[in-house]
Order: sequence, then C-alpha cells, then structure tokens
Amino acid sequence: MLPQEIIRKKRDRNKLADDEIASFIEGVSDGRVSEGQIAALAMAVFLNGMERDEAVALTLAMRDSGNVLDWSDLDGAVVDKHSTGGVGDNVSLMLAPAIAACGAFNPMISGRGLGHTGGTLDKFDSIPEYQTQPDNALFRKVVKEVGCAVIGQTADLAPADKRIYSIRDVTSTVESVPLITASILSKKLAAGLGGLVLDVKIGSGAFMNSLNEARELATSLVEVANGAGLKTTALLTDMDFPLASAAGNAVEMQNAVDFLTGKHVDKTLYDVTVALGAEMLLSGGLVANTNDGAKRMADAFASGKAAEKFGQMVSALGGPTDFVEKADTYLQKPKVHIVVNADEVHQSLAGNLGFDTRQIGLAVIELGGGRTRPQDPVDHAVGITNIAGRNWDGRQPVCEIWARDTDSAERARHRVISAMREGGKTPQAILERIGAK
Repeated sequence: MLPQEIIRKKRDRNKLADDEIASFIEGVSDGRVSEGQIAALAMAVFLNGMERDEAVALTLAMRDSGNVLDWSDLDGAVVDKHSTGGVGDNVSLMLAPAIAACGAFNPMISGRGLGHTGGTLDKFDSIPEYQTQPDNALFRKVVKEVGCAVIGQTADLAPADKRIYSIRDVTSTVESVPLITASILSKKLAAGLGGLVLDVKIGSGAFMNSLNEARELATSLVEVANGAGLKTTALLTDMDFPLASAAGNAVEMQNAVDFLTGKHVDKTLYDVTVALGAEMLLSGGLVANTNDGAKRMADAFASGKAAEKFGQMVSALGGPTDFVEKADTYLQKPKVHIVVNADEVHQSLAGNLGFDTRQIGLAVIELGGGRTRPQDPVDHAVGITNIAGRNWDGRQPVCEIWARDTDSAERARHRVISAMREGGKTPQAILERIGAK
C-alpha cells in the first residue's frame, strides 16, 4: 500500500483499516516510509484523532515491529507498571522487589529522564557496575531467579516506536493521546506481560495538568491495552508535590533504600507504591481484591523481604552485593551542600505549603542531574533532599541542595524558593481508578 494514500485518508478524517496501519508501520521498520511521511501521518493523527480500534491496531503493529518476549517458562504471574512521569517518582525502585516478594514476576523495562521528570534508569546508573542494558540471557536469568529486574529498552523491542517518537519529538506531535497510547503500550505488550497497571500523574509536576486530560489518557490506555489482550487498570495519582522527599538520581536511590529498610518512609510515596502493587497483584490473580493486595504489599515491606529482593536484584545485575546495607558508601555525594532555611521563605506558607513541582525538576536539571536532549550526560550525584512536606512548620529547613559548584547550587536555591506557594487542601494520593469496561 502506498504510504501517501494512507496519509491522505487520515488527513481527510477517514478511518484507517487494520491492514493499512500494519502496512505503514512495516514501512517504518524497513525504511520504505520516509521521515517526512511519518511526520505527516503523525500530524494527521494529532489533528484528527483515531477511533479506539485504530489505536489498538496501531499498538499491535508497533509491538510486532520487533521481538515479543515469552515468559511462559515462568511459574507465576508476569506483571508490570508504567508511570507517565513525575518529580521524586522513585516508585519503581521499591515496587519491583515488593512484587517479587509477593510471588509475582516483574520484568520492568524502564526509560531515562527527559524534560523535568526523572528517569528510573538514571537512578539505577548511580549504582556502581549495575547493568541497565544486560543481554537477554542475563535479563531472563535475573527475572527467573530473583523475581524482578529493572533494565532499559532493548533495540529489538518495538523498534518502530523509537523511530516514530524521535520524529514526533521534533514535529510538535507528542501530545496526541492515540500516539502516546500506542507508544507506551507497544513496548509493554512486547515485554510479554500478563497484567499491567498504569500510574497516570496529574498536577504541576506531571505532563497532564488537569483531571480531564489525565482521565482521557488513562481511559485510552486502559481500553486499548485490554483491546489488545493485556489486562490493564490505571490509577490517577497526585503530582502537585514531589512524591519522595528527594529529587535527583543517587538521592532518590538513597531514599528508596531508606524506604525499603524502614529508616525513612515518605507517607504519600508509600501509599502510591502500595496501591499500585495491590493492582498488580490483582491483575496477576494473586489476590482476590485490592485490599488483600495492599496487605500483601505492606507485609513485603514490613518483613524486609522487599529489601532482600532489591539487594538480590542489584547484585545479580552486577552491582555491589552489600548495596542495601552500605548504599551511602557507594552512592556519590558532591562536595557543595547548602541548606534552604525557613527564614528565606515567606512565613505565610507555614502549615499549608505547596510547590510548582515542575520547577523542582528543573532545579535538578540546572544542577546537572537531568537532560534536555537524549544525548546529554547526567550527573547522578547532584540533587535535592529533605524537601519539606505539605504541613511545613515554618521553622525547619525547606530542603538541602547537593551540587558540584556554588553557582549551580545558588541557581537551584532561587528556583526552589520561587517554586514555593500557598498550598490548597491536601489531596489524596490516589485520585481515581480506571478499569476495563
């Protein structure tokens, strides 16, 4: 089929047939479809949308552009979660080992940070010798023996998505619900999962700022995933405040270890992690309902089994064997350390603190801990810690900043202070649940 005729059809607001979508994606994969043609179809979809079954066909075609993992040799449920991204969102670091401790398997294929949101792989890169890009044999071995492995996307999983996304990124067609849906789900379907839970974030630190936008995306993801045969639910969660009390890479890794060992647990972070885990256990058939799932997750953390699984995973993927016990000795910490004190902030914020959370993420980027282009290097050591909670007492420090030099530390300090605002009513961590109809 001629790609230009497929573009014309969508340009004219007509529905594409499954075989037309499959033909176009096949051309994306083998090079017959040019970058200009990909951009043209992406813009046509951006402007005219897709019906639900079109989005299912696009997702399946992108999934089939590469290898699809097969976990049928595992004796248990294979489940995963995906987050739309936020600030201080280190949920995956605790969630994967907790799921493994509950008896399910979690082959988690994660991404790097871009823009103001942090990336799970960048956090794991802060661990010396940890392999975020292992070969397939090691990946499968760790999942089978430990129960979880957090790695990066391999080149042979949904390769059409990688080419399409790189073009969408420079043609202002990223914010298309059907294209976002296919991009996310093609990779998850290629991972060979039996169940998926989506964490769709809402607020100043998320890509979706309103409840209606987040609900539209979550509904599309849930309906398309289930239409493609993957049991999926979604939780809408609050991102109007940093989820963890740390933002950065090594600092969020330390925060995760403290969470797993019980040294320090951020309440909202705990609530979101447990809720997502409960949904994953339910999707895998390990529990009868989410209440039972939440109890299993709570026990995995309280018993120390999740921390044990985390240590096993890190070691199996090349990291230190005693990382959980000695994380602070392995994680780099820069020399410049400044404290943002209470007297630098207007006291009317006390007891009712809010943030423009996106600015916290941008402060981390200014420190060097994030990237604005995929090829940018990342300083894993820098970051912000001890971020004040919503019920800030007006006396304790607002946060601590760890930087390589005083100039970047001061820029981050000014951005953090300018991001502070009067908070509204404290929202619940979980705003809404969306399941299959």
